[in-house]
Amino acid sequence: MVIELEKIGIIDLGSNTARLLIMQIMEDGHFVVLDQLKETPRLGEGMERDGFLKPVRIQATIRTLKMFRKLCDSYGIEKIIAVATAAVRHAKNQRSFLDEVAATCGIKFRVLTAEEEAMYVYKGVINTMDIPKGIILEIGGGSTKIVFYNRRNLPFGSITLTELFANDGLSTEEQAQKVEEFFTEQLTQIPWLKTVDPEAQLIGVGGSFRNICRISKIMRKYPVRMIHNYVVHDVDFTHTYNLLKSLDLDKKKKIRGISSGRADILPSALAAINAFKKYMNLGNIVISASGVRTGLMFNYAVPLTVDKPITDVLGFSLNTLTQFFNCNREHTDQVVNLSVQLFKQLRVLHKFPRQHLKILKVAATLHDVGTRIRYYGFENNSGYIILNSEINGLSHRDLVLAAFVAANNSMEDVNLSEWQKYKDLVTEDDLEAVRKMGIMLRIADALDRSMGSIVKSINCDILGDSVIMKTEVEGDAALEINSALNIGGDFRKVFKKNLEIL
Repeated sequence: MVIELEKIGIIDLGSNTARLLIMQIMEDGHFVVLDQLKETPRLGEGMERDGFLKPVRIQATIRTLKMFRKLCDSYGIEKIIAVATAAVRHAKNQRSFLDEVAATCGIKFRVLTAEEEAMYVYKGVINTMDIPKGIILEIGGGSTKIVFYNRRNLPFGSITLTELFANDGLSTEEQAQKVEEFFTEQLTQIPWLKTVDPEAQLIGVGGSFRNICRISKIMRKYPVRMIHNYVVHDVDFTHTYNLLKSLDLDKKKKIRGISSGRADILPSALAAINAFKKYMNLGNIVISASGVRTGLMFNYAVPLTVDKPITDVLGFSLNTLTQFFNCNREHTDQVVNLSVQLFKQLRVLHKFPRQHLKILKVAATLHDVGTRIRYYGFENNSGYIILNSEINGLSHRDLVLAAFVAANNSMEDVNLSEWQKYKDLVTEDDLEAVRKMGIMLRIADALDRSMGSIVKSINCDILGDSVIMKTEVEGDAALEINSALNIGGDFRKVFKKNLEIL
């Protein structure tokens, strides 16, 4: 029997950008993105003059929403969660606009309050990032949100800030200075900002931060494609800000990494970010690719997150991938279990910090997803999938290491030409760690060769030049032990010990 998985559409209509996500929901609320569409109708443009959405912008938005509707229909989607934020929230002609959209596009929007919008941003971040203390800054098209374990909102954003000073005859650098001064003045009126824990990590959400991320990655020739959890170093941000505020619009549009619909408003957003960083004495920025849309998705698919966030962000993310790739969960859990046992039993040999156990668990969980592409050489495919998957709760460095551990789950050594691509993220010590964790993963996988969880526990004695591995089994483990013994030669090369398995 074929089970039809639910698909829904999520539309976020902002002051500058409209976005559609097509989501597929699996068991236990796990979900993945199937498709997306982004347009820049600039709905909020010109509103500062009289508070009305302008006809030309309304028509551009309706054209966009009709395209969104068509894509949803092509997926057979019946449920669309559509929300509108600052521009529609403040529009004097809000009602007539929403009625026209419902009549022409068949989409009913819910207008989020400032507090609801901030809460969804918070939920999108807190359920996808493993950062214990964070202050979230989201620069939207028509509003700025600041969240530190609470909901906060300031009624201005990148478009509004740009237009405040756009017609004053100021140079781009003078405009940026005016924005910084204005933003700083607004921050002084929020007394709770002074009580924020100085150890809080600055988390950037929204299109402006994603553009900063792309520019930074291009400058650094960064090898990892993911935006989520990317760290924009203070020096990179300052360089980008100083560059952009000195260029005219045509030159800004030519810079790689800047989306065409954001080139004119990005300097104002960067000015606001710079003012915030100075005021709060914050340094590096961690980029979140999750915000309002992700928060909405969690609330819908995982109702428990309405009241409290997910406790194990990484575990939830890994479970999503094992479901999506239809992994054998019993085998996966057994390989993870045996890998953890080996890590602990061999600690006296490898001396790795506890953080490495997280890396090994990721590699063990996804060690055979590459078989969904091709069995022969599946280890390399597994490494590729890990490196290119949205794994939440994991730094980019740990992501790279987990990918290489999974790819090293074979008789071949680490691909050094591939390893060199990540030389700015990893070290020579990491290379040795990958080799040793790769051997541990291979043994754990071999000890469940029949995928029957026959080996229950492992106890290792290190005697002279040998490791005596005693197994507790239920049933005939000849296949498992023989498979593990075949790794003995590689074990000796890496650990400098003979391997005996009883």
